[in-house]
Amino acid sequence: MATDEILQAIPHRPPFLFVDEVIEHTDESLTAKRHVSESEPFFEGHYPGNPIMPGVLISEAVFQAGAIFLNRLLAEDLEKDPELVPVLTKITDARFKSIVKPGDDLYITVSLKEKMGRFIFMTGAVKNGKGKRVMNVTFSVALAKGEAS
Repeated sequence: MATDEILQAIPHRPPFLFVDEVIEHTDESLTAKRHVSESEPFFEGHYPGNPIMPGVLISEAVFQAGAIFLNRLLAEDLEKDPELVPVLTKITDARFKSIVKPGDDLYITVSLKEKMGRFIFMTGAVKNGKGKRVMNVTFSVALAKGEAS
């Protein structure tokens, strides 16, 4: 999936877009990639001299990949009711295993655990370009009515 398709799938925009491309997509999961550029503005103030990517932004990359996955998974529901938006409702068991430095590539995989009505339960995993685990997280979203545009 190209950047234009990502921009159509989710409302996030640079500088708050943390998915560069979708590498693989199935009915049960999606894997995306994010190159962490040395010029990211958060590196200026997050551990100057030894910059690391904030965990909350790594988490955001997972949630954005999840939103892209849901855009495909729920295409029929969203077509019937375009005001529905997935809203993050719960984050559990977030575990950070290694740090992310400028120049790293992140491979983000989100998987469907369960869908119950308008609630969707998912897991996320992030690895770096060397295959080392960066983060695991379990999260859920609810489909809610957004404001009409």
